[in-house]
Amino acid sequence: MAEKVVVKKKRTKKEVAMNIVATLVVLFFAILVLVPIWWIFRTSLMSMGTINQYPPQIIPHEWLWSNYTKALETFEYWTYFRNTFTIIIPAVTFGVVTAIFCGYAFARLRFRGKKLIFNVCVSTILLPGMVTLIPLYIFWTKGMGLGDTYWPLILPFLTGGGFFNIFLIRQFFMTIPMELDEAASIDGAGRMRILWTILVPSIKPAIVTVGLMLFIQIWNDLLQQIIYINSMDKFTFAIALTNFTGSFGTSWPLAMAATFLTILPGIVIYIIGQKSFVEGIVLTGMKN
Repeated sequence: MAEKVVVKKKRTKKEVAMNIVATLVVLFFAILVLVPIWWIFRTSLMSMGTINQYPPQIIPHEWLWSNYTKALETFEYWTYFRNTFTIIIPAVTFGVVTAIFCGYAFARLRFRGKKLIFNVCVSTILLPGMVTLIPLYIFWTKGMGLGDTYWPLILPFLTGGGFFNIFLIRQFFMTIPMELDEAASIDGAGRMRILWTILVPSIKPAIVTVGLMLFIQIWNDLLQQIIYINSMDKFTFAIALTNFTGSFGTSWPLAMAATFLTILPGIVIYIIGQKSFVEGIVLTGMKN
């Protein structure tokens, strides 16, 4: 009995030590992520003179909120906001809906060549985007005549926005017992009704995860946006920020104010959906 108590105490001490180490590691990486964001924010509230001081100020002695007003006079924030979400809203909607349909087909339907098609699609995840960049550019601009429009940035999401999204949805569908489909089918429900009234509500974390990943993908996609969009009145946040140095000269406080305003919507949207996002990543592939 005494030996069991000693072993239990040793395990408890070991678990506490491991928890402390894990907490410190997570805290370290959290700081690495948050420090650049804080540095952008504190710089946006300082003057040029205080930025160049040594040692640098971790917390500004004077908070110059007027920098944001001055930045908005040069940086057409709301125009870029509208342009960015003109792409994001339909692209994320198309991507999520088509990923649900494709994931359902791979998880529930039986058809000839299903495994072959699935394996080929999985292999496309390993294909670098640079390989298809030039052919797609020629297709959209020369073949379809859609240069300097948002359509080349929206229409590709009619295929789920990438097979990883389809794979994620499919894995969640696989965790739902087939008995639910059979019971609903006996009651007279068709496939579409089973999909949208039974299966889709059960995979909400996966849907939110796919939506957030598509949002982040489009939000950070400078390369394709700068290739297809040429007119200044159609610039998105990603393109506009590449020109902020030219717009503001060497005024880093104004540049950082514009940068912080640009990343703020993404932070807010992630905070809103982060719980489901974490659940979607953790539960992927777990069955029953």
